Amino acid sequence: MGPSFNEQFDQHGVWRREFAQQLKRLADWMSSHELMDAALQERLQRLEDQVRSDKVMVAFVAEFSRGKSELINAIFFADYGRRIMPASAGRTTMCPTELGYEPGMPPSLRLLPIETRLQMQSLAEWRTKRDRWQEIPLNVGDADQIAQAIEKVAEVRKVSLEHARALGFWHDDLSDENPVPDAEGLVEIPLWRHAIINIPHPLLKQGLVILDTPGLNAVGAEPELTVNLIPQAHAVVFILSADTGVTRSDLAIWREHLAIEPESMDGRLVVLNKIDTLWDTLNSADQVQAQLERQRSTSAEMLGVPLDRVVPVSAQKGLVAKITADDVLLEHSGLPALEEVLAQGIMGRRQAILRAAVANGVASLRAETSRVINIRRRDLDDQMAELRSLRGKNASVIESMRHRIEQEQREFDLSTAKIQAVRAVHLKLLREVFQQLGAKALKAELAELAQTLQQKGLKLGVRKIYTETFDKLRSTMDKAQASGTEIQAMLSGTFRQLNAEFGFSLQVPAAPQIEPFTHDLSQIEQSHLQYLGLGNALKLAQPEFAERLVRALAMRLRTVYESAANDLELWSKSATAQLDTQLRERRKSFARRIEAVDRIQHAASGLVERISEIEAGEQELVLLERRLQELTSQLVALPLVPESTESSQSPSPA
Repeated sequence: MGPSFNEQFDQHGVWRREFAQQLKRLADWMSSHELMDAALQERLQRLEDQVRSDKVMVAFVAEFSRGKSELINAIFFADYGRRIMPASAGRTTMCPTELGYEPGMPPSLRLLPIETRLQMQSLAEWRTKRDRWQEIPLNVGDADQIAQAIEKVAEVRKVSLEHARALGFWHDDLSDENPVPDAEGLVEIPLWRHAIINIPHPLLKQGLVILDTPGLNAVGAEPELTVNLIPQAHAVVFILSADTGVTRSDLAIWREHLAIEPESMDGRLVVLNKIDTLWDTLNSADQVQAQLERQRSTSAEMLGVPLDRVVPVSAQKGLVAKITADDVLLEHSGLPALEEVLAQGIMGRRQAILRAAVANGVASLRAETSRVINIRRRDLDDQMAELRSLRGKNASVIESMRHRIEQEQREFDLSTAKIQAVRAVHLKLLREVFQQLGAKALKAELAELAQTLQQKGLKLGVRKIYTETFDKLRSTMDKAQASGTEIQAMLSGTFRQLNAEFGFSLQVPAAPQIEPFTHDLSQIEQSHLQYLGLGNALKLAQPEFAERLVRALAMRLRTVYESAANDLELWSKSATAQLDTQLRERRKSFARRIEAVDRIQHAASGLVERISEIEAGEQELVLLERRLQELTSQLVALPLVPESTESSQSPSPA
């Protein structure tokens, strides 16, 4: 059996740290050899940030009493020797709970009061208002204190139907989803809207984020959870109970919140929990297994997932087995098989994405740095030819060459006006693209949808408005792509002219690619349209609920627009940084040529010395390029599993 999820995630964390360290060594080496410009520095920084801060979110979704919190305990927290998430009878997670680690924050449990639903701010906005959260410190050395504190996510309170309706927990037209009133007509609702647990657990420190979601009623009441957080998770684990299979409420959660295109199904995993309820002494092991396989097949068919994506488990027995070191019980619990599926699916896919980003980033970095080295090489070749032509020449010829170099320098300085004009046009076009992708433009594009959703009563035409809105959003991305291509074509023509006129070797990067962000828009559209089922259509009749949905959508779209604008900006910097680099190198070249002529004029040995220096410089460039290839190749080939502690300690670059 392969490594468990925990083991593979740990190996992934080691790889990320080592990669970040090697990347920093490369940056230091490049800076020490004056190979770093602003665009390269930003590219390196982005690559380092992407690897260092890479998060892997696993969302656990289920109806109440499916053993979801127990499964989280069994997979991630068995080392504590006890339950950390509340999972005993009558004590379960009542509000969405995120478990992660932010180094700058103290270990704590933060709780957002449920009353914040009466205000229109989104969860993302509430995150920035720390004073509105109740914060409870966590003692990382005391498992009992941590577990006791985290029990607060199970807290509830009783309120009137009117108050429950205002908070989104009572819908007159959805009697099946409403909580049951007690003898006094009060209903039970969660005390908290959202919980964030910040704890330096080894896996959380390495970038794992666990999203523990409550049942159908609570999930449906928080549109931001459904249309933002869950769709962005790298994997969603949907938990069923083996004794009941897929119930009507299970199917409702799946269809309204989790069902996706078949080609994206590898991001979904169905867990058939509580298989120990089928362990019956009156039935043989074969009979129990046959019953379990029938449940798996039926569940897979009803949810439309491949059979191998339905994994049978007993979370409770798996947790007990881990704590008591009972290997036989652990194997019977099915937990190791589930962890292996998680490891191969989530971690394998995440590592492939990260490795692809690393390979592309390093290839671009190598190409741009090699270009700088080649500029220097060509400059040395020109200087060598120039100096050799002076052999045996008298003082007047040497003086004449000095005047010619100075004249070239003056003409070159005059070219800066033309270059500034190019920059001005380039920046004007870029500003226009940034305006298209700005918050003001996005708000205007969402105005009709917001107005439609905020009207009272049923929004019968809301799907049509959604489709039209996303068509406009995609059109904006198409315009941004066209503008990027136009800028690329303009720079290409200008660079060709400058190359011909001044002997530069400018090369415009390939046009920026906006298609990934258009794909993001389509995924967001799908998650929202999926959310507009009959049940939620009735909820949308309430203006407050509809406004929360619009705000959640606006926050998600703003992230996509900002990411597209950031990519365009980095592309632009990469193109113009070449110009800055070649201008800088050319100015240095003029200074070196004049200095060489002056030395030759003042000493007969100056010519020989300068030719020797250039030959040494050319050899140094060969070594620089070789070292660049070595350092960048090491980054791409860095093994996911270090062979030993010693092997991960690379020597400092020369």
